[in-house]
Amino acid sequence: MAQRITLRLFFAFLLVSALLLGATPARADKDIVQFGSNINVAEGHTIHDAVCFFCSVNAKGDIDHDVVVFFGNVRISHQSKHDVVVFFGSIRAEDDASIGHDMVNFFGSTHLGENVSVGGDAVVMFGGMHAADTVNIAGSRVSQPIWIFWTPLVVLGLIVTLIVHEVRSYRRRRYYAAYGYATVPPGVPPPAPPQPQGPVQQP
Repeated sequence: MAQRITLRLFFAFLLVSALLLGATPARADKDIVQFGSNINVAEGHTIHDAVCFFCSVNAKGDIDHDVVVFFGNVRISHQSKHDVVVFFGSIRAEDDASIGHDMVNFFGSTHLGENVSVGGDAVVMFGGMHAADTVNIAGSRVSQPIWIFWTPLVVLGLIVTLIVHEVRSYRRRRYYAAYGYATVPPGVPPPAPPQPQGPVQQP
């Protein structure tokens, strides 16, 4: 499963590169690539590929091939005939909608309404998935909640904080042992060591 997910990511990046650098003229009028502007497919209309950076895709019509979104949301009201891939966003498939192949979502939520069909795998990594009982997923269903991603980071952060605290405490104790000062409250710098003074001259 991990290998298949990696391949999906690789193919998604290949798709983006192909659309940006070498889209064929025959499909240029139906491929839509946007940066910061939402892609809206009206009911009864059809596009080929939809690629969106920092924007969302709202498809009431059909999408003949792939949907790839970075930092945005996807809403499918009718059908998307191939893959739907989202990074840092949400996927919402309305009632009776269909996704022809795989649905992949990283760091986002996924909502599948009544009678939604997914022709391949449904993969939600580090996010949540809500699917109605009538959803039909032909392939595998994989859902990893966000806490699986954050828990190791939180534990690592706590360990680093504890180590830093112990090192500072050790250095403070050695400083006090060397200069004989009493313990000072945390956050208050210790007093500077006394400076030698020369003889006082009389007028």
